[in-house]
Amino acid sequence: MKYIDEFQDPELARRLLDDIRDTVTRPWALMEVCGGQTHTIIRHGIDQLLPDNVELIHGPGCPVCVTPLEVIDKALEIASRPDVIFCSFGDMLRVPGSDRDLFQVRSHGGDVRVVYSPLDALKIAQQNPHREVVFFGIGFETTAPPNAMTVHQARRLGIPNFSMLVSHVRVPPAIEAIMTSPSCRVQAFLAAGHVCSVMGVQEYPELAERFRVPIVVTGFEPLDILEGIRRTVQQLERGEHTVENAYPRAVRPDGNPAAQAMLADVFEVTDRAWRGIGTIPASGWRLSERYRDYDAEYRFSVEGITTREPAACRSGEVLQGLIKPHECEAFGATCTPRSPLGATMVSSEGACAAYYLYRRLGIPSTPQEASPVA
Repeated sequence: MKYIDEFQDPELARRLLDDIRDTVTRPWALMEVCGGQTHTIIRHGIDQLLPDNVELIHGPGCPVCVTPLEVIDKALEIASRPDVIFCSFGDMLRVPGSDRDLFQVRSHGGDVRVVYSPLDALKIAQQNPHREVVFFGIGFETTAPPNAMTVHQARRLGIPNFSMLVSHVRVPPAIEAIMTSPSCRVQAFLAAGHVCSVMGVQEYPELAERFRVPIVVTGFEPLDILEGIRRTVQQLERGEHTVENAYPRAVRPDGNPAAQAMLADVFEVTDRAWRGIGTIPASGWRLSERYRDYDAEYRFSVEGITTREPAACRSGEVLQGLIKPHECEAFGATCTPRSPLGATMVSSEGACAAYYLYRRLGIPSTPQEASPVA
């Protein structure tokens, strides 16, 4: 298959669904790690087309959603300073901090700019040598390499007025945290293909063996998701727990060595707080000592900010797969995309945003005879 339409072919989808139905004999709970996969599942109704005894649990794979509240407040504090040009991807501007968001900072005179690449922010720093330019660097292993490369370029070119507020997180420690939780119901994982395209699959076999869970690397189109589910269910039914690559058109076993080398040069592994979840050991990156001068958190002395999540927001439970978005009392009532309580209602990869956008407003999931790609 070479073209995107072929990955949304209804007949092929029916065949995969039939194979899943013929294979499954007992209840299984699978977690898709990536928020992009969650949106594909909800948009195409894949969860409603699966057999009743195959449940999909939405994981913490939305980079905007897991950025902790204290980091958002640090961004707001830095962006409010008159000598700063604060650059960010657009989906961060409406993520609520403790009392405001970046849009409100901009409406009160802060110079907050939307960019489409961290290199755009570096160019702005070159064009404005008398102002501090800060880029908000968030995300999983997918966005970390270009952010690392930008800091590397800033150092190589000698651009002193550029810095980065870093909040990068790593998937394998999150899987470990999920599996060691007393409330865990996950029996298998659909791993994020774009993360593995960078990092490869080397970190997953140990997790699969230790927790005895199948891990299938999966893409993002409907047929990718269904093929991942099919392989996962087959393993579960056979009592196996191995790592499979169901996304070979993008993922090599060793990933992207050049990107990994850049990460190793610029970043170092650290404990990282996840919004709504808490601190997960060795689950993130920060700038290494060699690049510490480009760390906005140190440059602007905002290390000591502490926060508390709003009690009405249950996004942490959504991110851990403990509840579905419509099971939160605030969903669609006091929490909407126009007035969000948490990032899961804002981000283009957030589970709450997917449920709201595709009208899953508390209606129970029931199998249908419709095509998942209608």
